[in-house]
Amino acid sequence: MGKATSHFVCQECGTIFPKWAGKCDACGKWNTLVEEEIVSAEGPKSVSLKAGHHLNFVTLKGTSEQTFRLKSQITELDRVCGGGLVPGSVILVGGDPGIGKSTLLLQATAKLAEVVNKKENHTRCVYISGEESIDQIRLRAHRLGLTNAHIDLASSMNVRDIITSLDGPETADIVVIDSIQTMYVDTLDSAPGTVGQVRAAGHELIRMAKRKGFVLFLVGHVTKEGTLAGPRVLEHMVDTVLYFEGDRGHHFRILRAVKNRFGATDEIGVFEMTGTGLSEVPNPSALFLAERRGNISGSCVYAGIEGSRPMLVEIQALIAPSTGTAPRRAVVGWDSNRLSMLIAVLEARCGLTLGNKDIFLNVAGGLKITEPAADMAVATALISSLSQIPVPADMVVFGEIGLSGETRAVAQMDLRLKEADKLGFKKALMPPARTKKTERRTTIHIKEEGHLKGIVDLFIGGHNGNY
Repeated sequence: MGKATSHFVCQECGTIFPKWAGKCDACGKWNTLVEEEIVSAEGPKSVSLKAGHHLNFVTLKGTSEQTFRLKSQITELDRVCGGGLVPGSVILVGGDPGIGKSTLLLQATAKLAEVVNKKENHTRCVYISGEESIDQIRLRAHRLGLTNAHIDLASSMNVRDIITSLDGPETADIVVIDSIQTMYVDTLDSAPGTVGQVRAAGHELIRMAKRKGFVLFLVGHVTKEGTLAGPRVLEHMVDTVLYFEGDRGHHFRILRAVKNRFGATDEIGVFEMTGTGLSEVPNPSALFLAERRGNISGSCVYAGIEGSRPMLVEIQALIAPSTGTAPRRAVVGWDSNRLSMLIAVLEARCGLTLGNKDIFLNVAGGLKITEPAADMAVATALISSLSQIPVPADMVVFGEIGLSGETRAVAQMDLRLKEADKLGFKKALMPPARTKKTERRTTIHIKEEGHLKGIVDLFIGGHNGNY
């Protein structure tokens, strides 16, 4: 008979401890250790392994069958996944509650059910929910107009029952598990959603997907910090990790790939939430700039790159006199530490006085920018707000700024200029190119500034933002 032992597992980071402690030494969280029982057939001290099979080693040079990708007919989803869904891949989709994860996957499975797979059959899609009943899923499908979609529905939280159902003679092509935090393995005594249950359930489902060759979607919850709940090992086990971003009060939704073994990371897909579900946005730049009002100080258009896609967004800055002892710094959609650095550079290298003023920065449209190439656009918006001189409405700005105030070239400048030219912009403010200039096939008039002081002179030196 197996000997039962137990250990304590941190519910935040998954670190295992032999005894209980109030604080996890790995992640620093308090009261996160939960006892989990382990059953070993040979006792906890027996770690000997039986002889295994010899591995068949091969060389790197060889021929492999070309990977067949399933097209979901949702272009934005296919783009984020690297051009389609690879059979046998596992995709983890995370996002805030109510952001639209279940809506997106229900629409995707409905589209995929119409696709003919490699075996010349219609794609079999299975949707298993541990959070909602069958009737609740049918209500959503009716609202989205997907009542006639050929999707096999089930409501279960038992991983053993799910594995048995998927291991039948009729193989599925697409399987959605909504969500992994509700699944439980009945051999563990811990509750669903704990680190042990998420790790064990994820391992069993992923192993089944690899063996049967179907695409597995796992819906994951996120913590209040915005990271996926459960052990980090789950993100290492899957092939692709997608984050569904956006403010529930805003109608834009951003699907971002933070890990992808079959495509580019940081690729994004843009959706718009409507009354009948999520609709694709084929030209996000035009949509993000649709409500822009020209001839207003503190507004600047930034030409960025998200994954492989050029993206034009509006950056808004507002500088106002501070009424308190500690000036406010409010940032939406950008790194607040990066803003503090730019403020320090503007004061130390350009002689501006910003320490006694409230500063507010916003990226319009709900998009989150992480690229250092936004430095020049943010600085231009701040200088425009301080001088009360508008940035020309037909000008885009991009470039990185160093601590000495110098501007630095960024990647894919020509692609940014081409996107701006396509949308009708006539001017571009950018750093000097680090390599020999190539022939640019755009009609944009380019102004290269090597130092932040030159941008200040454009607005405060009597040029009124024009060149």
